[in-house]
Amino acid sequence: MNPASLHTPTGQAHPGYPEIAPIRTGPEYIESLRGRNLRVFLLGERVDEPVDHPIIRPSINAVAETYDLAVREPELASTLSPMTGERVNRFLHIAGSAEDLVMQNKMQRKLGQNTGTCFQRCVGMDALNSLYSVTYEIDEKYETHYHENLKAFIAHVQHGNLVIGGAMTDPKGDRSKAPHEQSDPDLYLHVVERRPDGVVIRGAKAHQTGCINSHWLIVMPTARLGEHDKDYAIVGAVPVDAPGITYIYGRQSCDTRFLEEGTMDRGNAQYAGQEALVVFDDVFIPHERIFMNGEYDFAAMLVERFTCYHRRSYVCKSGVGDVLTGAAGAIADYNGAAQASHIKDKLVEMTHLNETIYATGIASSYQSKPTKSGCYLCDDMLANVCKHHVTKLPYEMGRLAQDLAGGLMVTLPSEGDLHAEETGGMLRKYLKGRDGVDIEDRWKMLRLIENMTMGRNAVGYLTESMHGAGSPQAQRIQILRAMELEYKKTLAKKLAGIETEDAPESRGYFSRVFGGTDEPGSSLP
Repeated sequence: MNPASLHTPTGQAHPGYPEIAPIRTGPEYIESLRGRNLRVFLLGERVDEPVDHPIIRPSINAVAETYDLAVREPELASTLSPMTGERVNRFLHIAGSAEDLVMQNKMQRKLGQNTGTCFQRCVGMDALNSLYSVTYEIDEKYETHYHENLKAFIAHVQHGNLVIGGAMTDPKGDRSKAPHEQSDPDLYLHVVERRPDGVVIRGAKAHQTGCINSHWLIVMPTARLGEHDKDYAIVGAVPVDAPGITYIYGRQSCDTRFLEEGTMDRGNAQYAGQEALVVFDDVFIPHERIFMNGEYDFAAMLVERFTCYHRRSYVCKSGVGDVLTGAAGAIADYNGAAQASHIKDKLVEMTHLNETIYATGIASSYQSKPTKSGCYLCDDMLANVCKHHVTKLPYEMGRLAQDLAGGLMVTLPSEGDLHAEETGGMLRKYLKGRDGVDIEDRWKMLRLIENMTMGRNAVGYLTESMHGAGSPQAQRIQILRAMELEYKKTLAKKLAGIETEDAPESRGYFSRVFGGTDEPGSSLP
């Protein structure tokens, strides 16, 4: 891979972007979020400072860990960027090899282990990588300048070590209608005004992971578009605190426990995920921060490449699954049942399911191929298989963890009762487990399992695993497209001794598996 032609010397801002001091550590990241005067609403009220809100702060802590991991384990969570000549966080790196994609997966699993939740930066990483190849090919066809715009933006965010939110999912309204056919045109984000210096957009993006904890949002179309949908074919970078943006925070099960005194009933008191509805009310994007503007014929390519990256990014759930398996094993031990054969068998099954998720995701990365831009794209078939596993297997793992925890997980009184003078003694007597185990340790482990399978972090581990990066049917459609049934029929007929005429050769998945590629690659950038 060649060194970057777009080289930004250390300590200098790229033209068109302000000079900023790079963020290095988790505490520095947290401070970078202060004082932005965001329009954030939660529980019907505007939040003055999201950093200090007890419901929001655990999600910020999870992102901060992505910084601290890069400090503690730089080879795992950072790499040298050919675009800036600097060492950058791996979440901001453009994959120039299969190994880059594999290292992303290893980092994602580690962060899942460290936080037990969604750490919110995968969507930005996958948006940058998918846009890198798509903008290259738009420019190739239309002689536009989106690729250079994107590289300038990447250089800026790499130098500053900033968090990027990828905003793709629209509210969609009537799913049977195209964007331009909706009774309310704002149900898909679109351009409402074109100016000499940029465009004005209006609409909303739903279920936006980590949006309030980001520094920039990249808005992208969410579906295949037609000629009449040109105004919806808009991709651009917007500061999180841009005028006209409102954030309405999504509720999570048991989130108000974080407003109560004490931490034991929270399960995972330090870390959580974040989703919000983001409303764009006439938000301006200058031309230099636009990466698609009306090229509707490339919207499907962008969606497919983004979801390809993002579906194999769900290996992060294997890291969370490691935590849940550990919690299930610990509570079995606290209950005095760790040596029972059926307990061991259930823990083996949880491990088997968890490693299946990881195996398919990382295999997708290993089988990646270069695009025309030089950016490597992971294997689409295995990416969809990985994500399809994630729509099912965490639910079974959650069921097994609840089985091992026992009914006390959902009938446990409050921490306040445990510390109350009149009831505390009774609870410590009658909720005791195995000798030698502190009741508070048993209590905390039960709450952790509740948190991951029913509470705040079940959002990211279960339901978001179902619908994030496309619901199950979306993966089945992609698997159908890639499964090459006619080619497989010829394999069977040949071995069965059945003569075939014009037997098709593999033109897709298997041609890539056995060393071919659908398009030539080149060095980055």
